Amino acid sequence: MIDRSLELDPSFARGWGWSGWLRLWAGQPDIAIGHFEAALRLDPRFPAPGCLQGIGVGHFFARRFEKARSMLLRSLQVRQSWVPSYRFLASCCAQMGRLDEARDVLRQLRAITPVITPDASHWRIPEHRELFLSGLRLAAGEET
Repeated sequence: MIDRSLELDPSFARGWGWSGWLRLWAGQPDIAIGHFEAALRLDPRFPAPGCLQGIGVGHFFARRFEKARSMLLRSLQVRQSWVPSYRFLASCCAQMGRLDEARDVLRQLRAITPVITPDASHWRIPEHRELFLSGLRLAAGEET
């Protein structure tokens, strides 16, 4: 249905944003990144934290951790209390071996929510889900 809506109205920024999330959940990070970028190009006021986070998550799942970190930090500049960005940033930093930074991000996250490791079942690709969760466990000092 999202594809059809974009076919009918290729300038539908929200459609591109939602398509980005659907592509991420389906395990297509590079397509998702393009869709989030299209949403931001079409409407810079479109929920930027979500699109920036989506781009960061796409790079994270593609194992481009430096790019992921940069985008996740940008999403937190726009919305400082965005819990999902903190989780992915902590996981990303841990996967990069930046454990001190990852633990600092977890301290900030704990000030917002007691839930560090969420249910991640919506990430359909087991390798993506495990990459995310193992990074969180590593950041928290747990065995992976």
